[in-house]
Amino acid sequence: MSTSTRSIFIIEIDSLNKIMKIFNKLIYGTVFIMMTNMFGQDLDDLDFGNDSTFEILSWNIEWFPKNGQATVNYVTDIIQSLDVDVLAIQEVDNTNMFDQMLDALTQYEGYYESAWFAGLAYIYKTDVIEINDIYEIYTTSPYWSPFPRSPMVMDMNFMGENIIIINNHFKCCGDGYLDPDDSGDEETRRYIASNLLKEYIDTNFQGDNVIVLGDLNDILTDNPENNVFQLILNDPANYLFADMNIAQGPSSSWSYPTWPSHIDHILITNELFDEFENDNSDIQTIKIDEYLDGGWSEYDQNVSDHRPVALKLLFNEQLIVDYTEGWNMVGLPVITENNEYQVQFPNAVEGTLFGYNGFYAEETFLENGRGYWLRIEGSSANVFMGEPIAELEIGLDEGWNMITGLTSPIQIISIIDEENIVIEGTIYGFNGGYDTVDVLMPGKGYWLKANSSGIITLRLQ
Repeated sequence: MSTSTRSIFIIEIDSLNKIMKIFNKLIYGTVFIMMTNMFGQDLDDLDFGNDSTFEILSWNIEWFPKNGQATVNYVTDIIQSLDVDVLAIQEVDNTNMFDQMLDALTQYEGYYESAWFAGLAYIYKTDVIEINDIYEIYTTSPYWSPFPRSPMVMDMNFMGENIIIINNHFKCCGDGYLDPDDSGDEETRRYIASNLLKEYIDTNFQGDNVIVLGDLNDILTDNPENNVFQLILNDPANYLFADMNIAQGPSSSWSYPTWPSHIDHILITNELFDEFENDNSDIQTIKIDEYLDGGWSEYDQNVSDHRPVALKLLFNEQLIVDYTEGWNMVGLPVITENNEYQVQFPNAVEGTLFGYNGFYAEETFLENGRGYWLRIEGSSANVFMGEPIAELEIGLDEGWNMITGLTSPIQIISIIDEENIVIEGTIYGFNGGYDTVDVLMPGKGYWLKANSSGIITLRLQ
């Protein structure tokens, strides 16, 4: 084959590949729109937040407002339905209309001040979020290439927990190949940006709860030589992309369906690993398009070409309970992976944990809802760490039972006793002697008498 013939052949193959890519994209888009139309629901059915968890969401809202007042109305309704605590926003274009939207969100306030405004903003609930400071990093000219939009840091408190949030919008585009020798290469700029963020966190936020999130404009699943996040991925003891399972999963859950890819991410530091593993914690791409009658077409036209990615964290409870020297009636007030009594009660006398099921029996492991006798060496303030208990069903036998309560105090009158098996006036606590009680306190054990076997429910109101 001659050189000219080979060149023509290569050009034709290259053109064919481009045509096939466009064809595949069109086919995907058609199928995608058909599928999202099938799942159309009402925005009233959309939700994510609740009162017991911390929720944060990253959302590129594509040069807000994409479709003028219609976009303002859509986004207002979506935020109210999702009911999350903090939204990290990218691509705010019109701050006047952004302010108009904030005025309608009476539970929220917003922030977008910037030395060089580049579309980053925060929206947060004022009743649960306390702002300590908001500022930008890497703002000077040596960092303009990796950070065309300076990262925005929010130092905040949520129900006593301090959290550092860093909102980002990395440089877009590229060819998928990392070229370290080319400072203008898009992948190289993102690679430098992710490394600078890691360096900043390692230097300034050791031991802090840190969440890095935003439109990072690259995928997590590239091979190591082309992965712009590789330095972070190489440090799994300290960093975790909470959305890695989404990135490795089906394209239907990716954040950027227009060119199917998952490029919006949430990164957490190891101080939050335990919280992320709690059963009630969650990470998901919010498929708002499935709650619209017009599916993806309606969402893309009126809201954004990105879906939001949201993280929900249930913070472990740290509960301190005082016990006296000698015998105590105790209980386990949190959900924990290790319920061995000498782990939960470091000052316990070995071999002195006793449960009661019509007779006393020595026990080794504590069970939520059950009360126990335990002998403790010296008066002590015992620290429990674990997932809080908001509701508990307790099985009772006829006669006397030993029970315990929840992570928070609960009134006796709040006990749900549908079968009326609890004999009134027979719930006793112990403090050197027996006394009737009106409140079940966390970590304490109690006697309770039932007229028959059955189930009672403890539930925080």
